[in-house]
Amino acid sequence: MRDYMVRAIAAHDQIRAFAISDREAVEIARRDHDTWPVCTAALGRALSAGFMMGFMMDGDKDEITLQLIGDGPAGGVTVTADPFGHAKGFVNNPHVDLPEKSPGHLDVGGAIGHGYLRVIKDMGLKEPYSGSIDLISGEVAEDLTYYFAESEQVPSSVGLGVLVNTDLTVKQSGGFIVQLMPDTEDSVIDKLSDNISHIDSVTQMLEKGLTPEQMLESVLDGFDVEFTDKQEVEFKCGCSRKNFLQKIRALSKEDKRDIAAEDGPIEVVCRFCGKKYTYKPEEII
Repeated sequence: MRDYMVRAIAAHDQIRAFAISDREAVEIARRDHDTWPVCTAALGRALSAGFMMGFMMDGDKDEITLQLIGDGPAGGVTVTADPFGHAKGFVNNPHVDLPEKSPGHLDVGGAIGHGYLRVIKDMGLKEPYSGSIDLISGEVAEDLTYYFAESEQVPSSVGLGVLVNTDLTVKQSGGFIVQLMPDTEDSVIDKLSDNISHIDSVTQMLEKGLTPEQMLESVLDGFDVEFTDKQEVEFKCGCSRKNFLQKIRALSKEDKRDIAAEDGPIEVVCRFCGKKYTYKPEEII
């Protein structure tokens, strides 16, 4: 089954919701960056969230960036996504090995540590919108739930999960975001809160074979759910040799001279996908 996400409304438009299954995309990210399990989980959770938050945007050229910056050994996670199911991302230090937080639960919070979450929305305006909060756990889902409430004043519930095989490949990855619209009835809030307190974890639902639609039906049990959109997703970086060359040529003359003075060809590595590009010194002058 291809990776995809869905959008839905429920409770007579009082709830909007998103859910995703993106194992393949997270596996590609793991392979490109050679992440170890706890960093695979951190990057995978951020990618799932990024895909869904990109899906929330409207403009064809809109772009959203999530940055979880902490003092833990992973250093931080950065993900960028668009409205069309494309996302890319990286972990500052992909090779982190920590004991499990509890049996079967990777210590993503310990890998990221204390710090902040920044969300940058580029919607083609003069300046991008930027909101940030202090990390409350570093576990990604809890931090995003807090971000939506504090920075966007949208009561939300975020569930994210990544399951890693013993051979380090990604077994399951996905998540959901459920949000309450203004003036939601108390009875809807109470019912949704009760549902969320009793549902399985995201990885448990995925292990049972639930699709994104079925995950939302579980979260929104007892509500009328209408699925309004579906989008395939993929880990995709738009870098190219030409783009990097343009960026190098935009540097100051002094910086370009310093780079060109190095012995041998100049190598540039894309942080988002790990691709390498080489240039002759005379190309950048």
